[in-house]
Amino acid sequence: MSDETEGGDDSTANAAADESVGPTWGIELTPEHPPDRIADLASLAESEGFDIAFASSHYFNRDPFVTLSRMVDTTDEIRLGPGVVNPYESHPVKLASQTATIDEISGGRGVFGVGAGDRSSLSNLGIERDRPLRRVLETFDLARELWDGETVTHEGTFTARDASLNVDPPSASIPVYVGAQGPHMLRMSAKHADGALINAAHPRDLEWAAGQIEQGLDARPDEYGEFESLAFASVSVAGDEATARESARPPVAFIVGGAAEPVLERHDIDRGVAESVSDALERGELHEAFGAVTPSMVDAFCIAGTTETVADRFDAVLEHVDGIVVGSPLGPDLEDAIERASEARSRTSR
Repeated sequence: MSDETEGGDDSTANAAADESVGPTWGIELTPEHPPDRIADLASLAESEGFDIAFASSHYFNRDPFVTLSRMVDTTDEIRLGPGVVNPYESHPVKLASQTATIDEISGGRGVFGVGAGDRSSLSNLGIERDRPLRRVLETFDLARELWDGETVTHEGTFTARDASLNVDPPSASIPVYVGAQGPHMLRMSAKHADGALINAAHPRDLEWAAGQIEQGLDARPDEYGEFESLAFASVSVAGDEATARESARPPVAFIVGGAAEPVLERHDIDRGVAESVSDALERGELHEAFGAVTPSMVDAFCIAGTTETVADRFDAVLEHVDGIVVGSPLGPDLEDAIERASEARSRTSR
């Protein structure tokens, strides 16, 4: 390094370093397909430049950790983890062990995506979603202690007595990303976790979420290090705009079905129309629910369209977050969608 560089303006050098890092790009792969198919998609995502691949967790799909073990075999560098598991269907100690195992077999590429879970899905299993914020916080606090080799006794929203792991994860610290949407979970994640997976796709929602996260960061201890906010966004990309938007209907229906009143008001979505979608889902009338999804709902809750359209939306989203997780449905053709999403990523100005 030259003397001139060493003596240069530190703020300019730091700004250049920050710009060189760029946003984090993740992808959500849903094990509605066999694990080997998902593993091949993870390999494609890695070759297309994605940084993290999350295997989503729903009781009606294939097991995310089994799927992640196959994703380990087909990848070399991309980080891998569940996105997201909840501490109601599985005990937090078990989740810590499963995540440590993925970190071990991947050579230190594990991440832990954890959240409170979907209330309606848990209700189907007869599980009450009690004290979600406290349970999520206690879950990843306990996991961190277990990953550090400690023996833990915990009495809180769940019980663990003299629990320890016979696993030594190679990561010095497995990153914890909290799936969050409401104000309290967003603020808690910013205060305590390594990152947030913000369940939103529209800049208006993400701008609001950024304000909540800023409040949490104000109370974040310095020793916790950097925090990363990622938009966990439903994306549907294809060569044809109408085809991409049509593929967005199913995930948008489920998002609308669980949307809070303030979110619907933010996008001027009629409460009655939203309730008709929710009611159809509860009755198991999926075709009816998907058909009730309106264009304004797609605009509010999914980044859908051609590569060019999606690139423009990515740029708008990145005004408010540190990166984007390209989430379900991806598009009508998964391989094509991953490639198009990567192309859209390369077209952003960041």
